[in-house]
Amino acid sequence: MSQAGFPKDFLWGGAIAANQIEGAWNEGGKGLSVADVAMYRPDLDVKDYQEQVKMTMARIEAAMADPTDTYYPKRRGSDFYHRYKEDIALLKEMGFKALRLSIAWSRLYPTGEELTPNEAGVTFYQEVFDELKKAGIESIVTLSHYEMPLALSVKYNGWVERKVIDCFQRFCRSCFEAFPDVKYWLTFNEVDSIIRHPFTTAGIVVERCTPGKEKEEIYQALHHQLVASSLVTRDLHEMLPKAKIGCMLTKLMTYPRTCAPIDVELTLKKNLDNYFYADVQVFGKYPPLILKRMENEGIRLNFALGDLEILKNYTVDFVTFSYYMSMTESGDPTAERTPGNTIAGVKNPYLPATDWGWQIDPKGLKISLLELYDRYQLPLMVVENGMGAKDVLEEDGTIHDSYRIDYFKAHFEQMKEAIDEGVDLIGYTSWGCIDLVSASTSQMSKRYGFIYVDADDEGHGTYDRYRKDSFYWYKKVIATNGEQL
Repeated sequence: MSQAGFPKDFLWGGAIAANQIEGAWNEGGKGLSVADVAMYRPDLDVKDYQEQVKMTMARIEAAMADPTDTYYPKRRGSDFYHRYKEDIALLKEMGFKALRLSIAWSRLYPTGEELTPNEAGVTFYQEVFDELKKAGIESIVTLSHYEMPLALSVKYNGWVERKVIDCFQRFCRSCFEAFPDVKYWLTFNEVDSIIRHPFTTAGIVVERCTPGKEKEEIYQALHHQLVASSLVTRDLHEMLPKAKIGCMLTKLMTYPRTCAPIDVELTLKKNLDNYFYADVQVFGKYPPLILKRMENEGIRLNFALGDLEILKNYTVDFVTFSYYMSMTESGDPTAERTPGNTIAGVKNPYLPATDWGWQIDPKGLKISLLELYDRYQLPLMVVENGMGAKDVLEEDGTIHDSYRIDYFKAHFEQMKEAIDEGVDLIGYTSWGCIDLVSASTSQMSKRYGFIYVDADDEGHGTYDRYRKDSFYWYKKVIATNGEQL
């Protein structure tokens, strides 16, 4: 078999999200987003993700009344809003071919219900995209990355209300009009995550759902997002025919804990559930096994007239996903569980783990690529991958993160194997290429980047940028198109 390696136009780069990096939460006419009320909670175990992301109306009201960023790190981010030129220059120095970033919905539409976008917000992103273009860096833009306007959450309980589809569609059309040079768009970041953290993903405060119907209303909100994704896909293809739009899935790779048939069955069902969200966006219909499961659980979705046709007619051009870890599944109720990407699974005794309990499995990335490409037969991008770690800034300004280099090297080797076996992988953007605030725990100390940001969990520090050892290593990887790892 010939060993082709990475394609010559492979999009090497990194990924960030507006709510975790920009800061400037109350500048330029921006409205509050759901991320702006997420608290840093040092009293909680960092592995207790469900408590970390849990939201109540009392917490929202307290956050809205607080004019500071003391307990709300995503209001500070990494100050990309003021330092984007410096940051993009560093990415250019590394040789980035692409940067995945998001547009903060509430920076363009502060409450989500305005009829025209906030010009200061539009101007900011135009300047960011211009800077990226000058640096020769392709923009890959996520339209909804855990940052919907808080006002839509408070007024409608987020995506539970169908009216939010219209608000989102108006926001997206404004983006397509204002930023016509962007070639790659994604609709919803980790659209499947609505089940794990409904407030972060969709502005849903569970205590406001109809008692006994909480799960049904979350799935109804998901349906509204899937319909919105299809409508936005249609709009992009009409407005910018040369641009492409994709979906984004959390790839939660699950293995059977043992070869016991019950373990295999539970694993199969877990993986089918993980694929469900991308299945709708690629194939244009709900999988029959998922519909039957909903029926068996008493979940009745309201499909408006024309919804099924919208899903069928406007499907995505490519598939992207995050991959951080794998887990196992078991029918043994006493099996030890360990945290992952805002989810818990049965611990795999064959794998090491990060300080946050996420098990490190490079081979799982190759398996994921093979499975996804075999299933969808569309171009793939890995748009999030990396390890959160406690980096140390030395007195001379260096950061020695050999563990991160080892992590990426092992994953890139598996990506190359998948490509050599026939997978159409067109890009890779590591998560948090510049240190930013963690989505789940709102920490700065959980660092992913090649670029260190001098700030701690309480916001103390200069916010100056420092190149880690991995910065220079990744620069060489990009320069050699993955040949020198």
